Order: sequence, then C-alpha cells, then structure tokens
Amino acid sequence: MYTGMLIPLDGSKTAEKVLPYARYLAGRLKIPVELVAVIDIAELASQVSAERARFLDTMIEDGVRQSKEYLTRIAGTFPGSRVKCTVEKGRAEDAIIGRGEADTGMLIAMGTHGRSGMNRWLLGSVAEKVLRGTANPLLLVKATDQAKSEGEATLKSIVVPLDGSEVAASVLPMVAGLANKLALEVELFRAFNIPYSVYGTGDGYSAINIDELIVEVGNEAREYLEKKSAEQKKLGVAKVTCTTKEGFGADEIISLGRKTPDNFIAMCSHGRSGVKRWVLGSVTETVVRHTEDPVLIVRPG
Repeated sequence: MYTGMLIPLDGSKTAEKVLPYARYLAGRLKIPVELVAVIDIAELASQVSAERARFLDTMIEDGVRQSKEYLTRIAGTFPGSRVKCTVEKGRAEDAIIGRGEADTGMLIAMGTHGRSGMNRWLLGSVAEKVLRGTANPLLLVKATDQAKSEGEATLKSIVVPLDGSEVAASVLPMVAGLANKLALEVELFRAFNIPYSVYGTGDGYSAINIDELIVEVGNEAREYLEKKSAEQKKLGVAKVTCTTKEGFGADEIISLGRKTPDNFIAMCSHGRSGVKRWVLGSVTETVVRHTEDPVLIVRPG
C-alpha cells in the first residue's frame, strides 16, 4: 500500500483541513507520518526592507523554530502513529515534490481551497504545482467552511470514475487494497453522452435513432462497469455498486459525490510533456477544483 504519509502544513486553517483524513488513514493503515513545513527564504527576503535585511538570518532562525513548535503540536494529535517533523528551506512545491521523489510509495496529503487563488496552498499555487509535478499518490482535501481540522474523519465508500480507458482503470488495484483494509464500499461510476454533432446530422431526417443510440451507449457503459465490478470482487472487495449517468464526466462525478456522504473520489491521472496533464482531459482537474469531497489522485503504474 503506502510506505508513509507526507503532510505539508503552512500554519493556515486551509492546510489543516486535511488532518482529519490523515489521522483516519494513518491510524487504520498503520503507516508513519511526516509533517513538513517549508521556509521560503527568497519570499521572506523579498518582504524585508533594506533597513532590516541584516536581521534576515535571525528571522529565518525564528521561522524554523516556530515551525518546529507548530509541527510538534500537530504531531501530538496523531495518537498511536509514528510522526516525524521536518522543516525545509526553499520553495514549498520543490521541497514537497522532492520529498516525494525520495520515496515514491509515500502518499502526499494536502488541504486546498479550490476555486479562488488567494491562499498560498490553493490550486493555482503550491497545491496545483504539486498536483502537476509529483509522481506520488496525492490526496487533496478542500477547505470548505464546514470542514474541520480537529478529530478524525469518517469514510464509508470510494467513488471511482472510469472512462473505459486502461489508464483510468489502473486505479482499481489500489482502490481494492484500500477498500479491503478500510472496509469501504466501492462505487464504480461512468458518465456517458452523445456528441452534439450526432444531433445535428442531415436536414432533420437522420438515419440515426438518437434514443436507441443513447440506450446502446448506456448499456455498454453498464456492461463495462459490471465487468470491473467482478474484478473488484475477485480482489476481495465485499461490496461493489455500479452507477451510470448520461451527462458530462466532471459534472456527474461532482454531483454523485454530493449525493454520497462520507466518501472520497479516486481517479487516475497521467502526466506528459513535462506539464502534468490528465488522461481524462480536463475532467480530473475540474473535479479537484469544484468537488467538496476529498480526491485521491494516482499515476498509472
């Protein structure tokens, strides 16, 4: 499964929203935790006036000390888990990605704020760079107003969006492993739709029966999920359900997540050309930005 969990924290409530899920996973998977804070010296120096530049070293030392104290306090909220506290110097995204490269089996868990771009851990900043740059599995938890940073989360199911591709389906062995260890239900989901171009063929007299085509595509989607469901059960998953819905992928994934309490969404992504883009096109990124459910993103093996 995972060799450990890396949790970047910057002292903000946004970053701390990941902690209930981190405690849940660390306790049940019995994996060590590393809390990391990063002192960005270049950013700090840019905010210091020329008159105060001689105090920069002292400010850095104070930042390291305060970060260690902060991480030590957070470590005390992980009862029964082995917790290591690390303070790095440099750019936050580089430090996080670098720690992941040293152990590709480590799960990185981060809090995000989603749509806006005002906080340093938000998508569009550190979290997005980690999202696009790491090869490690990555758990992103949105810091909604309702989200808590105290206690431990409750999880009952894993929603797994599939699009029929082998890359998207490569998330399934990991899903089965988590479902078995955490006693979670797996809900396989596939959205389908008919291209707009099909509706506009001819002069209004099309040889294509749209209703029949929708039924056919829907049946194919259900058959595909049933096949994957059988594979999950062979891997020991006790309860697997299949859901299909006509509509656009990201919209329907987000909608299903809202209707499914105490879940997280597990998706596979694929980086290419050095600018990590998703195998599901904009679907994965859209889901991460707009869902209020935790999203676990993995790279294909």
